[in-house]
Amino acid sequence: MEKDPVVEKVREIYGQVVESFNPIRSPELMVKALRDRYKLLVKNNIVYLTIAAFMNNKPVLYEGPPGTGKTEVGEAILSLWAGKKAFVLPCSESYDEYRVIGDFHPLIAMSKGFNEESFIPRPLLAALILNAGVLIDDIRRSSEEFQNMLLDIIDKRRIIIPELKRVYKQEGTGFQVIFTSNPEDIAQRELSDAFLRRVIRIKFNYPDPEEEEEIVRLRLGEDYELIPKEYISRALSVVQYLRKKALYKPGTSDTVSWLALSIKIAKGRELNRVNARDIVEAGEAVLVKNPEDEEVVREAVEKHFKE
Repeated sequence: MEKDPVVEKVREIYGQVVESFNPIRSPELMVKALRDRYKLLVKNNIVYLTIAAFMNNKPVLYEGPPGTGKTEVGEAILSLWAGKKAFVLPCSESYDEYRVIGDFHPLIAMSKGFNEESFIPRPLLAALILNAGVLIDDIRRSSEEFQNMLLDIIDKRRIIIPELKRVYKQEGTGFQVIFTSNPEDIAQRELSDAFLRRVIRIKFNYPDPEEEEEIVRLRLGEDYELIPKEYISRALSVVQYLRKKALYKPGTSDTVSWLALSIKIAKGRELNRVNARDIVEAGEAVLVKNPEDEEVVREAVEKHFKE
């Protein structure tokens, strides 16, 4: 059977960077792998719902505010499910089919035509061919035309390239799609009813303090013991406060970055334990993302870490 030049190009370009391993399809084992391999504490219902959607070949929409782990969790689950590292496509207004499916090299196309030789495959087509997962990040940042283009792909599990007169179809169960969205961002466009009817929507929220502390413990590893227990509790209180009062709502990754930086500062000062000064300096460096929040962040951090 004659080899498909586009498939060969995909394998040549993307195959070498798509790490493969044994897939995990059991929800219980996936929860454990997310914790052990990716240091992610993911609620059981999120994993169960996502796997159920995949089993029915349905795309999933993770909705929630920034910093709730949508992208990181989605990429990890897609990777574990397929047994291949997932593709991540961060959306923008300029995204179109040429950016995600494929385009033609202008110079080669001028001399040899719009054919397989001049065609350049992009990540969405590559994921379909390689039977890997795709995370389409911040879908509400994309244009309505881009969203409509995706409908046929998630419905029919196929990608049509008219110029090549070729249709590429899903051949395995590894090709699954997760979208992420922040519905609270009024600057982004709404998702159409046609789009929403085709996805399984799963809500993400900030973790409660106990869950967030466990995530911090997972991420910091042995260094977690270098921070006094009382300081961990105070830091979590600061983050909870800023999520209500600040314009920039710190996510769990910000909490981890704050405490990790305080540890680096303490080690740089050759201290055996993190002190309040280290926490305050790291907090102001990590938590202030815009000038409007500078005062509220400084007051919150200093109030909780007065010595």
